[in-house]
Amino acid sequence: MSRTRTIAYFLLASVFFGGTFVAARAGQAYIPPLLFVAIRFDLAAILLLAYAYHTAIGDEFVPRTRGDLVGIVAAGVLTIGLANALLFVGQGYVTSAVGAIAFSLVPIFSPVLAAVLLSDERLSPVGAVGSLVGLAGVGMVVGIDPGNLLATLEGGAVIVLIGAFSAALGAVLIRRSPSTISSTARVAWGLPLSALLLHGMSAAAGESVAAIEWTTTAIVSLAYVTVFAGALAYIAYFALLEDVGVIHSSLTFYASPIVAALGGWLFLGESITAVTVAGFATIVLGFAVLGHETLLPALRRLGSRRLGIPASSEDGHSGGFECKSD
Repeated sequence: MSRTRTIAYFLLASVFFGGTFVAARAGQAYIPPLLFVAIRFDLAAILLLAYAYHTAIGDEFVPRTRGDLVGIVAAGVLTIGLANALLFVGQGYVTSAVGAIAFSLVPIFSPVLAAVLLSDERLSPVGAVGSLVGLAGVGMVVGIDPGNLLATLEGGAVIVLIGAFSAALGAVLIRRSPSTISSTARVAWGLPLSALLLHGMSAAAGESVAAIEWTTTAIVSLAYVTVFAGALAYIAYFALLEDVGVIHSSLTFYASPIVAALGGWLFLGESITAVTVAGFATIVLGFAVLGHETLLPALRRLGSRRLGIPASSEDGHSGGFECKSD
């Protein structure tokens, strides 16, 4: 994957995932939350399986090894299924911005889990500082009171946080399992598992198809989370996961809260307080510290290429995202 494509995938995943929180909150007024996600994955599975089949090269589509199966289950059950179930349920109790920022703990959980389960990914001391700064920003926006932690971490925010942990754990298990199929095929096979899991959870929760109100808002919200935040965002995110690793791909969840907050303000009339803005700024600072060793060199090279300046004259080494060649 070229550096330009890596950056494009990062931006697409960040923007599309950010819009998920707005669409989830808007659509839940008309579709029960777990059923909302289940239908989303029904439709996304059809799209992705067809796309993966027609774009697969050689044997990249059909899973053959234990690593393939572990990766599919981790993606379908943890990173996609359970994470989204908890996100959509929790989103019914918090604003789009708070939901997105609570979910942005994925980059905090990921390095910790990677350090335990992976041998080739470690967070540097500077990266650890960036993670802590980002965590402080999350706390500011969610409204965590250190003196009364249990009282402030309750309801929707806690549910979303557990979903973030599930997403991070699934990503680490995927990275841990060597695979012979493409990242797109892994997502495509994982989505039916996600759909089955969500339909089961929806039935257990007593949700009913009869409760759905097929309004314009419901249809638009479902279309968005299916096509943009579903098929396209997961293609971009899992391609990043495969190419740049757990820690750096998880940084998309630091960028998406900005999209969620602006979208919630623009489309849902949600307020953005001064503390929320300060929390955003703190998260961006943590993001800059955590990602400076990879994002900045890649962006510098992209700018240099457009200006016709050889990359070697900029910094003399090949830092940035370590990408496979096309």
